[in-house]
This record gives sequence, C-alpha cells and structure tokens, in this order.
Amino acid sequence: MYERFDPVESARLVHHYITNMVDPAYDYLPYWLLLPNKKPAEAAHCRVDDAELVGSWYEGLTYAMRMLGTTEGEEVRAGLRRHLMKSWGEHGLRFCEKYPWTHTVHSSFHEMGYILPAINLLTAEYPDDAEAEKRASELVRGMRELVIERKVRTFWSGDSPETEPVYEFPNDVYLKEGGFDLTRHTGRGEQPIRNAVSLLALVNRYELKGDEVALDLARGIANHVLGVSRYFNYRMEFFGHVHSAVWFACGLIKLGRLTKDERYIEKGKGIYDYVLSLSSSFGWVPEYAQWHPMEEEHCETCCIKDMIVGADELIKCGYYEYMNVMNMFARNQLIENQVRYAGYVVCDNSLPDGNGITYRDIDKRMIGGFTGGSEPNSISLTRFRSIAGCCVGTAPVALATVWDNVITERSGILTVNIQCDRETEELSLKSYIPNEGRIVLTAKKDCRAGFAYYEWMGEPDFTLGGAPARPDRAADGIYYADLRKGDEFALLFDISTKQKTETVRGTEFTLYMRGPDVVDMTPRGAHVRLWQRDLSVPKYYPRPEDVEYTGGANYGPTQQSFKGDKK
Repeated sequence: MYERFDPVESARLVHHYITNMVDPAYDYLPYWLLLPNKKPAEAAHCRVDDAELVGSWYEGLTYAMRMLGTTEGEEVRAGLRRHLMKSWGEHGLRFCEKYPWTHTVHSSFHEMGYILPAINLLTAEYPDDAEAEKRASELVRGMRELVIERKVRTFWSGDSPETEPVYEFPNDVYLKEGGFDLTRHTGRGEQPIRNAVSLLALVNRYELKGDEVALDLARGIANHVLGVSRYFNYRMEFFGHVHSAVWFACGLIKLGRLTKDERYIEKGKGIYDYVLSLSSSFGWVPEYAQWHPMEEEHCETCCIKDMIVGADELIKCGYYEYMNVMNMFARNQLIENQVRYAGYVVCDNSLPDGNGITYRDIDKRMIGGFTGGSEPNSISLTRFRSIAGCCVGTAPVALATVWDNVITERSGILTVNIQCDRETEELSLKSYIPNEGRIVLTAKKDCRAGFAYYEWMGEPDFTLGGAPARPDRAADGIYYADLRKGDEFALLFDISTKQKTETVRGTEFTLYMRGPDVVDMTPRGAHVRLWQRDLSVPKYYPRPEDVEYTGGANYGPTQQSFKGDKK
C-alpha cells in the first residue's frame, strides 16, 4: 500500500504550522526563522516576520481554512490581519514595525508583492471593508507615484518618444525616514525583476476592482522588464532568481489574457517554458537559473507554487497540456517538500521563551512546514532554510490552485483533471491511485462528465454502472459519458510499477512510478529522505545524534554535518 495524494491533508498540516509557529506575546506575529537541527532547536524572530510574512501567512491560512471548511485558526488570522493593517506610511507603502530585532525601518518593493495579494484577498472577502480598500488603492497609487516614467529615448541618432508606458523604481528599498537613499540597497541585485513581482497582484487588483491605475502600473512595469531592463534574452532565458521570474511570468500571462494582448502571453509562456526545461518531470524546480552550478541548486517550494499558478494561467489561455505539469508537480515534489516527521529534532522545554526566540515544542510545532531547499531526494538540513517561512505562506496558494482544478468544466464536460478524492455539487470523485489503476466518478445529479486523458494511462478501459463501456471522446482528449443521478463511471488502467531514469541537479536518478506518482527514488537521500511512500516499509529518518549542529549565527546561514547512514 502506498500513500495517496491528499491535498486536504496537506492543507491541514500547513494550517497546523501557521497557527502554531506564531508568537502570542506579539499578537501572533510569525516566526520566519526556524533552526530544527540546532541543539536545542529554536525559532527566532527577524525583520521579515512583520514584512512579507504578515501578508503571505494571512493569504496562506485563509486558503488552507477554505479547503478544510473550518473556522479554526480565526484568532491567528485576525492577528495577522491586525499586523497587516498597521505600519502604513507615505506613498501608501507598508513598513515594518520597530521591534528589538529590527534594524533599519524600510519598505521593499519586492515585499509589496506579498502585501498586495493579501489586501486584494481582504477586499474580495469583505467588499464593505473600507480600510482594506483604502490600503489597496493607496498602495497602488503610491507605487505609481514613485516610479521613474521613461518618456523619451535620447540617443546619438536623436530623440524618440516612448509609445507605451515604461516604469521602473529608482531603488529596491524605501526608507521610512529618508525615502530613496541610493547609498542603500538590499544587496540582492536583479532589481528589475525583484521589484516586479507585484505584477500579478496588480493585474488581480484590476480584475477585482476595475482599477485602471493598477492596470497602467502593471503595463509600465511589464514593458520595462521585457524591454530596456534587458533581463530576458530573445528566448526568454535569464540569469537569476526563479521565484521572481516565474511569479512575474504569471502576471504577464494574466495581463495578456485580460487585455487580449497576445505578446504578453507569449513572453510569459516563454519564461515559464524555460524554467520548465530546468526542472524535473516530477516538480523539482531550481531556486536560481545559471547562477550556481546546477548540482549546487536546491528547490524552494515558492518556485513550485509559481509553476503551479503559472500552469493555471496558461490553462486559462487554452493551453490544457499544462494541466499535466500542475498535476505532476503538485502530487510529487510539492507534497514531498512538506515536513511530516520531526523525530530528529532535539527540544528543551525548560528554556523560557523570550528575546524573540522560542524553544517550546519545536518538534511538534514544525510539522506541516515547507522546505526552502530540497534536493530531488531529500530535505537538506545543511540548508539555512531547511524550513522557510516564505514557503509556508505560498504553498497553500499552490494547494488551493490545484484543489480548484481537480474537476473543471471543459467543452461542456465536468472533467477530472487531478486524480484525488473530491466532492462537488454534481459529482463524487474517488481516486485509488497509486494502489489501484482506478478512478471513479459517481453522479449526484444528471450531468455530462468524464476524465482528461494523460499518457501514463496507456490504453484505459471504462465501466459504467459496473459494466464495460465505450465512452465518447472529445476533441481535446476527454473521455466522457452522459450520467444519470447515481451512475458510477470508472476509468481503469495498468498501475504496475515502472522505472525511468532522469537527470536532475546533475545526478541521474531512477524513478519508480505508479501512474503519475513517484513512489520511490534511487539513489536515496539524506538527511530527511524523501519518496518513502511504500507504507509496508519502515520509514528511514535521521536520529538526533546523526545530525550535528556545528555553529552558525541565529540570523544567518548555519553549518551542519551528517554523521549517519547515507544508504
């Protein structure tokens, strides 16, 4: 027996993490920094807790609660909202509070890419919330005020006016006291793309509220990055941060779809396809492109989220082949990147919490978190971000996107796209993958319903009411039937374990596949071994004594070594 893909269970676990890895002493302020292999383990506050995290955790917790159909966690969500709604300053920007662990108080344009989606969500949830609407409107207009608008090209050949808006920010930080200080920067580099991650939220703001300023700002930012920034080459390849680039691409694709401007869709798809070429078939996505040797790259869960959201945007443009990407990435690496075991963690509950650090029950509270640095076969505890606060906020967005795509209407057919258990008003879906090659739809009312076809299904068989059936097949590959209330319509296929080899991160791996699911992989990894999906085999995890903490500052990269069995 093998573990089945269950996005609701994953949502339950991340709900547990978010509601437990917050600080009641500071009105449920999140802890971004977690050091699970320090002895004893600890979580510590840092500036980003009151920057991007109050936005992304509000968004992530909201989506997890929706999937679970629960109000549990509302107290934490209300605390996150209170944080989100304070610390606003000039030009409508949100700044961090001055905590003991905070240094320079500033606003980062990259961080506004996390804040604006949360405010958008608030305005959608609570249309009468005047404060949320005020913050969203002022943030959009404030950012528009702060851009440099490039109007004329002055060159040796003469002057020529720009025919479209071209906007860029003068810097990547804005000081609460001092504004733009060009002697200061985040040090991340890549300012054009890092500053542009709010593009999708700007387009969403336009879609939600018809905000023309948001649309204008989105166009100007898109034109700058695609044009004079020279960030992407003619094949839409780039050198740098994958999370920012694909997040930007998601905004481009949606901008093109809403404005019916095909060039934005084409460019966004080009960026997406380039990153897809660097990724594995099962969803391992490098954190950077062409920055380090590939064998040194790790997979940040935020990047998987972007690839799933990007697939969703491309599907909405009619590229249904990306549903397979969404399915494979979600049910494999996304789920594997979530922490479900913490027996290797050393806790000391005798130590009092204080000074921005918590020691209490870290092993229990960290369950459900997502890694910021997986290898294809392991979660690497040598990574500073073995568990990352940013990924905890973005992963539920991916889960909710997948959940919304499990059954969709395509060509007038209620279509199963993602194989997992799901209930809708019209249908009950039961998937037996990877234990059986069987997917069953039960009609709750009369409807036309069916299954999207994927290559891993081979030549499937079908039954209707338990008897062999020959369903119709739509032009886009959907097998369907007209169902009456109570009918059972099943797709059956060969689920035998198949091996395939794939080179990822410079290493050749053998994947053991059952339908769309990776159930094992060799060579196997350390520290936290992934792909232990066979429930009949005892799971291998490092023991506390196998993981050595050898120092490192609380707020910077740490160095660890592994002493145990690597077989």
